[in-house]
Order: sequence, then structure tokens, then C-alpha cells
Amino acid sequence: MTDWQQQYASGATPWDKGSPAPALVEYLQENPISGRVLVPGCGTGQDVRALAKGGAEAVTGLDIAPLAVERARHFLADTPRTEVLAGDLFLEAHRPLLAGQYDMVWEHTCYCAIPPSRRAEYVDAVAAVLKPGGHLLGVFYINPWDEDEDQTQGPPFGTGIEALREMLGVHFTLIKGWRPTVAYPGREGREWCGLFQKPG
Repeated sequence: MTDWQQQYASGATPWDKGSPAPALVEYLQENPISGRVLVPGCGTGQDVRALAKGGAEAVTGLDIAPLAVERARHFLADTPRTEVLAGDLFLEAHRPLLAGQYDMVWEHTCYCAIPPSRRAEYVDAVAAVLKPGGHLLGVFYINPWDEDEDQTQGPPFGTGIEALREMLGVHFTLIKGWRPTVAYPGREGREWCGLFQKPG
């Protein structure tokens, strides 16, 4: 398992672009959101701020790396309706503080960062934090590697769209899937977005 605290301490954080996910910004322009949102693996809080400004009632960031949490709290200090918690999603999702508390989960860099062997556990955790009828909205890294690179190495770990839909289908119904028209430089054509719903 990656030592995320060490990654932040050493500055080896290529996923931290200093701006929210372009696909999220694009989505929020046409789809204001409401309710309480959880952002697992929130990093320095860029997406948390975008969601709060996009209409969410409250946005909670969660990250396992204390340095990420510290930086996110500093970054969000002047952003109302936000908080950042330190913790492991796999553990915290089933505890009273998070379990059944959220209307939406925003997924950006968490699914591709965990070992593929833990993806089912991740889906269980997301389902656990959502209220009945809640939504999972995400941008997923489908193909992070070039053809000449070892695609088994990671993070990030890629996934096929059908494999992703099958994995999430254990707990969720796909409402809409699409290819975003914007991305960070270098990620064009490598991402897929999905809006899923937990049964009511």
C-alpha cells in the first residue's frame, strides 16, 4: 500500500494539480447540486471547494494523509460549509460519524489510487456512507498508461468501463455515463464519468 503521508512529505504528488477536476467543474456548470457531499481521498481540497461553491449544503473531505488534511484545512479556511477529516475510508465508512450521512459521494482520485484487490471494499464503503437514494458521482481514470508502459503498475490503476460498471453494480444503478470533454493536460481521452444511485 502506498505511503500517502510520505508522498506529500516528499512533494511526490503529481495528482495534485492545484485546481479542481475539470470534469467536475464542467458538470457543476449544468448541474447544481444539493445536500451533503463526501469527498474521499480529498487531497488538498480543490474539489471540496468546487462542490461547496456548486451548491452543496455541506462538503466533507476525507484523507488518510495528515499532511493532506492539514493543507486542505488551510486551503478551505475561508470556504463556508466545508470540513476535512483525517481517516481511512475503509474504516470510517461504517462508523456513526459517516455511515448513512451523505446524499452524494464525489469520486476523483480514490478509486484509481487503491489496489484493485480492494475495489469491492471501496464500493461497500461508499454505499455505507450514502443515504438510501444517494448518488455516487465520479470521474474515473480508465487508461493512465501509454502503450509502452507496464499497465499493471500503479497507482494510478486503470479500469475498463464495463469492469467499473460491473463492480459498482453490486450496490448502485447507473443513471448516466459519459466521456468528459475537458481534462487535465495529459488526461484527455483517458477518463470516464458516471452518475450512480444507491437504491432507496
